[in-house]
Amino acid sequence: MGGGGFGFIRHLLLRGRFQPHSKASWVSTPRFAEEGHDGSRFFESSNLSKLAILGAGVSGLLGFATIASADEAEHGLACPSYPWPHKGILSSYDHASIRRGHQVYQQVCASCHSMSLISYRDLVGVAYTEEEVKAMAAEIEVVDGPNDEGEMFTRPGKLSDRFPQPYANEAAARFANGGAYPPDLSLITKARHDGQNYVFALLTGYRDPPAGVSIREGLHYNPYFPGGAIAMPKMLNDGAVEYEDGTPASESQMGKDVVTFLSWAAEPEMEERKLMGFKWIFVLSLALLQAGYYRRMKWSVLKSRKLIVDVVN
Repeated sequence: MGGGGFGFIRHLLLRGRFQPHSKASWVSTPRFAEEGHDGSRFFESSNLSKLAILGAGVSGLLGFATIASADEAEHGLACPSYPWPHKGILSSYDHASIRRGHQVYQQVCASCHSMSLISYRDLVGVAYTEEEVKAMAAEIEVVDGPNDEGEMFTRPGKLSDRFPQPYANEAAARFANGGAYPPDLSLITKARHDGQNYVFALLTGYRDPPAGVSIREGLHYNPYFPGGAIAMPKMLNDGAVEYEDGTPASESQMGKDVVTFLSWAAEPEMEERKLMGFKWIFVLSLALLQAGYYRRMKWSVLKSRKLIVDVVN
């Protein structure tokens, strides 16, 4: 009931001649005014005014529902809230999950998505030992130089090198993915609203499109992605990777592990920040207690004294 409903009510209000009636009410039976010159009869103005108000209310509700539906289609389905173990005030990352998540990233995600802000040395003491990270970095070749002869050369990777880029530039990435540009995942859980829940829901939310929804060739239906059509196919399938620690690689387990790894990548200082904040709160609490005790001891004599004013007659 949009513009058509308002147009009908406006048409009635402009054409009719009404007789005011002091006892008219919404629940009363509508009365009619006197006949017009063309023999037509019209409702009283009070009833039509209430009808107009009702029409406006219904139109507003329908408009709000339309806006909500359009907003869901534009921004994607609202994702559930999951109980991440590192979200507590004093909670830390699951480092075994970070290691498994890095394995999922390497074997599933790294072929399309870069992590340009993460170096190999960042993994030392978090998910791997220094020797393991050195061996991992040595498996890649890095273009370096120029050398003494002014030429570029390749060398094995080292701890200070960043994760390798899957594509040389954005144009190459779009060409390889049908025009879609795979985003960098270094800060993805911070760059998206409700990032951790969104990424997990997106990775595990692929399904067949509902009746009446058509997805063009080359795209895949995912209700959590804005618009519902995403170029990235479903990548997490049961058994897609084989975990080193023997954990069953189910779809939800891989999603949880890779989101934990991406959360750490976006905020690697979280554990240190929480620990430092707790230390400062503890120290300031001791200082507050000491200040309160000193104030009571120092000023107790002055604040408890009794002053007697001897009035001279």
